[in-house]
Amino acid sequence: MPGLGIYIHIPFCASKCAYCDFYSLPNPPEALMTDYVKALTRHMEEAGRYLGKSSKGGVTVDSVYVGGGTPVLLGAKRLGAVLSALKKSFNLTTNCEVTTEANPGAVDAKSLKKLRRAGFNRISFGVQALQTELLSALGRAHTPEQAADSVREAADAGFTNISVDLMYGIPGQTRAQLTESLRSVCAWRITHLSLYGLKLEPGTPLANAEPVLPKDDEQAEMYLEAVELLAKEGLKQYEISNFARQGYICRHNYKYWSMEPYVGFGVAAHSDYGSKRYSFVKDVAAYIDGVRDSESLMEDMQPVPMIERAGEYVMLGLRTVNGVSSNEYTRQFKASFDMLEKKLERCAKWGLAVTEGDRWRLTPKGFLVSNQIIGELLDTTAVK
Repeated sequence: MPGLGIYIHIPFCASKCAYCDFYSLPNPPEALMTDYVKALTRHMEEAGRYLGKSSKGGVTVDSVYVGGGTPVLLGAKRLGAVLSALKKSFNLTTNCEVTTEANPGAVDAKSLKKLRRAGFNRISFGVQALQTELLSALGRAHTPEQAADSVREAADAGFTNISVDLMYGIPGQTRAQLTESLRSVCAWRITHLSLYGLKLEPGTPLANAEPVLPKDDEQAEMYLEAVELLAKEGLKQYEISNFARQGYICRHNYKYWSMEPYVGFGVAAHSDYGSKRYSFVKDVAAYIDGVRDSESLMEDMQPVPMIERAGEYVMLGLRTVNGVSSNEYTRQFKASFDMLEKKLERCAKWGLAVTEGDRWRLTPKGFLVSNQIIGELLDTTAVK
């Protein structure tokens, strides 16, 4: 059985980025952050009685991901306390991947060393761009110089697994600027890179401003050129938006794409465990009160029927370079792969998919239109 992944949500940030629609609170008071850490600790202790060290045959945890928000806004001491509480309640493997997200400029050499000593062995920096005007358009608070300094200081602090996020399709961004950013970060001591196309989420300040984005054709060229450049730099693509050096794929995120179990803690956190999917309330005060008073924190819990799992297998598998297997699909879901294969064969004629043995995967060109391809395939599996 695969190890369990644990996600911990820290919903605090110094300021809200113009494109962000995740649940987070800007500039939180110290007392609220302290109360939230206490609630997280108690929540993990309670869950540990059913899944962790206090349970009979507790599960083994092989990945921990602390996301946000900006988790490091808690400070190294409180963030270390969260990890310490998790270790007391759950069985973490000796080689457990333990990640925290961070913003450039939100950490310094001293705090990074504390995080490393606390047990964090992977750090992911939200760089997004290395041009001042693009960072300003996104509402990012850091400078290009702070991004370079933060990555360097993390490596000096002992982090050997460092990831960087970049974006393409930013208002005003050119292909040359993206190439410049990619070449720069590849020269840093990074092991992983995530490259996301900017999405204008309804209701965000950036969407409300109705900016002019690079045209679709130009964004496609940005993406395809990036895939080629990163391969030459030793960062191999393993998922639509993710690239890693040998041995450094993000173990935690890969659990989502390979349908392995994960459990979330914290406000708005999601879980998929025991054939059920559930999430917690999207309100910090309600979460803290609910943990303290032992009330239900769940907003939604649903069993996942087999037909939906079949659709997820296709949708998630085709996000990765491993793709999907006709034999696995038939064996796991007791259903024919024939109709799916016919659609994928048509994609192959257009250079959007390839097959190797019983496996099908999308090409980089296919990744660009993956939403359309996967949508058509999900219609075939009767899952939308």
